[in-house]
Amino acid sequence: MESIKDKVAIIGMGCIKFGELWNKSAEDMIVEAVKEAYEDAGIGHEQIQAGWFATMLTGETGQVLCHALKLNYNVPITRVENACATGSDALRNAIYGVASGAYDVALVCGMEKIKDSGWAGLEPKTLFPDPCAVRPQIAPPSQFAFFATKYFEHYGISYEEGRKLLSQSSVKNHHKGSLNPKAMFQREITLADAMNSPLVSWPLNLYDCCGNSDGAAAAIITRADLAKNFRKDYVLIKGLGLSVGAGQGLIDPDFDFLSFAETRNAARAAYADAGIKIPRKEVDLAIVHDCFTITELITMEDLGFSEKGKAKYDVEAGTFALSGELPVNTDGGLKSFGHPIGASGLRMVYEVYKQLQGKAGKRQLKKADIGITHNLGGLSGSYSCAVCVLGRK
Repeated sequence: MESIKDKVAIIGMGCIKFGELWNKSAEDMIVEAVKEAYEDAGIGHEQIQAGWFATMLTGETGQVLCHALKLNYNVPITRVENACATGSDALRNAIYGVASGAYDVALVCGMEKIKDSGWAGLEPKTLFPDPCAVRPQIAPPSQFAFFATKYFEHYGISYEEGRKLLSQSSVKNHHKGSLNPKAMFQREITLADAMNSPLVSWPLNLYDCCGNSDGAAAAIITRADLAKNFRKDYVLIKGLGLSVGAGQGLIDPDFDFLSFAETRNAARAAYADAGIKIPRKEVDLAIVHDCFTITELITMEDLGFSEKGKAKYDVEAGTFALSGELPVNTDGGLKSFGHPIGASGLRMVYEVYKQLQGKAGKRQLKKADIGITHNLGGLSGSYSCAVCVLGRK
């Protein structure tokens, strides 16, 4: 398959402050995120030729985006949903749409209204209402606790050592979130705070789990050969990968709960697109899906940043800290932003976009030429993962 490398560029992005946004409607959030993206790109809505709308819970069609922005009748809007990879997959679809030559300029917007949606614990609602679907409903903390307990057992990590290891990741991400004015949680926590927080699903405590939040983010993309007409510091798409599982965690007796095959497969495809051979040496920053601290730990191995079973040594060495060899979740991650499902993937891209432009404020890295985003999620052992590699021209 032909590589997508350097064929599409991001010329504008927007991201609202995530949080419990009781005073904002879904349309309010869309307008705010897209307004920033328009202003960043220096364009108006009349230049948008197509749109992709990422949401899992809000609305059934792309009309939500069209109505919020009052787009004209000639703009096709596609709604995308793919579990926690929804935002990243919407961007992926838009990128291929632009690369095909069908459109010159496209809008991608991800939005989720979690806090007053009737979901996330506020009232019962199944994500799989089909009566023919046989799928046990295991709460996400319990699902990922399986990975933590197996990881500890397999690699000979004691409970006390494991709790400290996971808590170090939480402390790291909360520190970065404290530097980000758009994060939901903007305060530091101590190792003791994390280790002694209430139990959620053994061995995961409160600070091992990301929160639920409302949020929206948006991107304006164009063909790479047109990008210079909009701005000088555009960001190029270097590689894309998407992998969707079939519930191997439930049906495969050899599934070991030590790795996410979807992450490995999506990363392999994205790295091949981008020509990346040694991720640890060639990637400058990564924004990954830390829905739970154990997820980030395993992801470091699945993305090729750490050897299998040895991510703990990198965590202890500060490799993934803001000043480390390979900074991870420089914006604070899901731990600081929460997880409005349709918005998270684009929020991740927003951070890499700003880092590559040198506009990340107090979080700015000295070297930011190549960055990746990683979006992973699903239910009951069936996951969707999207990986995107972005780079300076």
